[in-house]
Formats: sequence, structure tokens, C-alpha cells
Amino acid sequence: MRLCIFALVLLLTAGISFAADIDGKWEGEMDMMGQKMPISYTFKAEGNVLTGSTPIMDQEMKIQDGKINGNNISFSVVFNFGEEMKVDYKGVLSGNELKLSWDMMGQATEVVLKKAK
Repeated sequence: MRLCIFALVLLLTAGISFAADIDGKWEGEMDMMGQKMPISYTFKAEGNVLTGSTPIMDQEMKIQDGKINGNNISFSVVFNFGEEMKVDYKGVLSGNELKLSWDMMGQATEVVLKKAK
């Protein structure tokens, strides 16, 4: 019985400490019509809820519907530049690397972000 309780506490603690690894600023580059464009996201984990933002065209866009499931994250960003458009993101966290993917207007994009120091 003690071993079961210890194992459960260990698993819960591991999940909490893993989720905390997403906290902070993440940076990378994406190819935009042949040009490298810097991108960044700032994340904060609270249990299995993910919050944060990303700067787009001098505006800080809030992350919505953020979720954490193990090393997988998902969230949405709603852009409104004359017309509202929601983009759904999915990511896989591995240490100090986050592989993030999304689809915008039929164009699938994947980038690898590194945790800023």
C-alpha cells in the first residue's frame, strides 16, 4: 500500500514539474516567402491549463483555450486584422525544444522553438 501511494505521489509530482518546463519565453524562426521571420511565444502553465501570448504585428495576442496533456500542448490564437480568424496550434515539448504546428488558410506550418535564456 505504501508503495502504491509513493508511486502515485511520484507520478503526480513528475507531471507538475514537467508542466512547469513550458513556463517562459520560446523563440524560433519561420520561413515566410523565402525570408526568415522571428517568432516568439510566452507561456505559463497552471496545472493542465496553458496561458500566454505571442507578439504579432506590434500587438500582443493572447493564447486561448490552452491545454497541457503530458508533453503535448494545444491552444488557439484569434487574429483580427479586419476579419476575425482563429488558428489552432499543437505542440510537443521535449526538454528545451518545442515543436509547434498549425494550419492557416490551408497552409500547414511547423517550427521548432527553443526556450529563451
